[in-house]
Amino acid sequence: MLDKTKRENIIALIQREVVPAVGCTEPMCVALCVARATELLAMRPERITVLLSPNILKNAMGVGIPGTGMIGLPIAVGLGALIGKSAYQLEVLKDLTPETLELGKQYIREIPIGIHIKEGICDKLYVEILVEADAHQAKAVIAGTHTRFVHLEHDGQVLLDEAVSPEGEEAASVSLNFQLVHEFATTSPVDELRFILQARDYNLRAAQESLKGNYGHCLGKTIERPMAHGIFGNSIFSHIISKTALACDARMGGALIPVMSNSGSGNQGICATNPVAVYAQENENTEEETIRALVLSHLTAIYIKQSLGRLSALCGCVVASIGSSCGITYLMGGDYARICYAVKNMIANLTGMICDGAKPSCSLKITSGVSTALLSALLSMEGRHVTSAEGIIDDDVDRSIHNLTSIGADAMCATDCMVLGIMTGK
Repeated sequence: MLDKTKRENIIALIQREVVPAVGCTEPMCVALCVARATELLAMRPERITVLLSPNILKNAMGVGIPGTGMIGLPIAVGLGALIGKSAYQLEVLKDLTPETLELGKQYIREIPIGIHIKEGICDKLYVEILVEADAHQAKAVIAGTHTRFVHLEHDGQVLLDEAVSPEGEEAASVSLNFQLVHEFATTSPVDELRFILQARDYNLRAAQESLKGNYGHCLGKTIERPMAHGIFGNSIFSHIISKTALACDARMGGALIPVMSNSGSGNQGICATNPVAVYAQENENTEEETIRALVLSHLTAIYIKQSLGRLSALCGCVVASIGSSCGITYLMGGDYARICYAVKNMIANLTGMICDGAKPSCSLKITSGVSTALLSALLSMEGRHVTSAEGIIDDDVDRSIHNLTSIGADAMCATDCMVLGIMTGK
C-alpha cells in the first residue's frame, strides 16, 4: 500500500479533476469568465468582447446550452452576464429560469457581442472577456484549466496577474505512471475512495433524466427500443452503451442536468463512469469492487490527460474509454497484466479519432469508445493483446500511452487546424 501522504496527494488530484458541471465545459468556461468580468464591472455590460483559443471555439460553437434550447456561444455569453455567478464555477448558469432565459434572448439582440479567435497565443485553453458600460470596463482571463483565472482588471487597474502554467502542470503536480495508478486504486483503504461514488450517482442520474426528453440524436433512447434490442440484445452490453449515450445526449443537447466531469470534460466523466457503474451493477460486483474500478477508470483518464493536455485534436472519448476498459477488466477479475492488455488493445484500436467540437453527435463517438472498451476487456481476459510488433504499441504500457498522447498532442496539430477551418468555413 502507498504511504498516507502519497495517497492524500492523489486523492486531492482526483477531487480537483472530477467535479460537477452543467452543460459542455467550454461554453460554461466562457460564461464563467463573462460572469467574473461582469462582477468586476458591477453593472450590466453594454458591450462584450470575447477572445478565445481555437480549441475553446471549436468545442463551444455547436453544442446546446443547458436549459435554453439554443446552440452556441452568444446565449452563454449573455446569460453569463445577466445571471452568472462565478462562485458556481462550471455550474455558473444553474440559476437559469424561463423568465431570465427570455431576458437573455432579448439582451443578446440588443447589445454587441464580438466573438473572435485570440491571435498570438500558444495556450489551447484560453478565454479573455472584456465588458464595457458607462465608460467603465473590466477584463477577465481564464487559462490553463477551465476555472483558473489568471488575469483580472477593472478600469485599467490590475487586480490579478498570474503566469499561465504550462498545460497539464497542475494535474502533473502528482507524477503518475500506470503501475502507480493501479496500485492506488486497488490497495488504498476503501473508505478513502468512497467519494468517487458521487460520480456514479451524478452520471447515472443524468442518464435516467435523459429518458424524460428527446435530446440530441436520441442515441441512448434508440438503443433502448425493441428494434435495437433485436440487434444488440437486451444485455449488459446494450445497457452500458445506452446509459452512457443517454447521459451524453442530455448533456450535449442542452439539458439542465449536472454531470461529474473528468479533466474538464463532462463527456469524459460520463464515459469513465457509466460503463463501469452499469457493468458493476449487472455483474453484481461488491460496492468495494465498484469503488476501486471507478477510481481506476477516472485516475487512468487523468494520467493520460497529463501528457495529452485538456484540449487536443484527439477525441476525449478515447482517453475516458481506456479508463472504463481498465475498470471493467478489473471488475471481470483481471489482474494488473490483464488491465495492461486492455490498455494496449484500446490504443491499437481508437488512436486517431478526431475531436471536431462538442455537439450532439458526440454520443456516437462515445458509443464507439465504450463498445471498444468492452471488446478490449474481453480480449484481455482471454490473455490476448496487441503486441509491440504491431503499430504504435510498445511492450511497456506507459510508453504505449505516451505514443498515443504524442500523436494526439503533437502530430495531430495540423489536423486540429484543418478541422477548425472546415467548421468555421461552413
